[in-house]
Amino acid sequence: MPLKIRLARGGAKKRPYYRIVVAEATAPRDGRFIEKLGTYNPLLPKDHADRITLVEDRVKHWLSVGAQPTDRVLRFLDARGIANRPARNNPKKSEPGKKALERAEEKAKKAEAAAGEAA
Repeated sequence: MPLKIRLARGGAKKRPYYRIVVAEATAPRDGRFIEKLGTYNPLLPKDHADRITLVEDRVKHWLSVGAQPTDRVLRFLDARGIANRPARNNPKKSEPGKKALERAEEKAKKAEAAAGEAA
C-alpha cells in the first residue's frame, strides 16, 4: 500500500482550507486518511505564522517509512528544511508552437511588404 503525504481540501466554496494528511494513494482526496500532519490556509498572508502548520516529527516518521509527498507538500517541507525539492526547469514549455511561429512569419512578411510599398 503506497502512502502519500498530500492535501485534503476543506472549507466552503471560494474559501479553501487544507489538511496535510497521510493517506493511501488510492483513497479519495477528501476521504479516508491515516493521520493528520498539519494544516495549510492559503487565504492568510505568506508571512503569517498560521499559514502552514506541521507536526515535524510525525512528518519525518512518515517520510522514513516511505510515504511520498506530493509536489505542493514537498514545497512546504523544503521551506522548513525537512525534505529537499530538486529545482525544475522546462524551457521548452514557454516556446511558441508551430502555428504561432507560422503566424509570426506571416506577420513579419506582411510588415516587410507594407514597408516596401510605403518607401
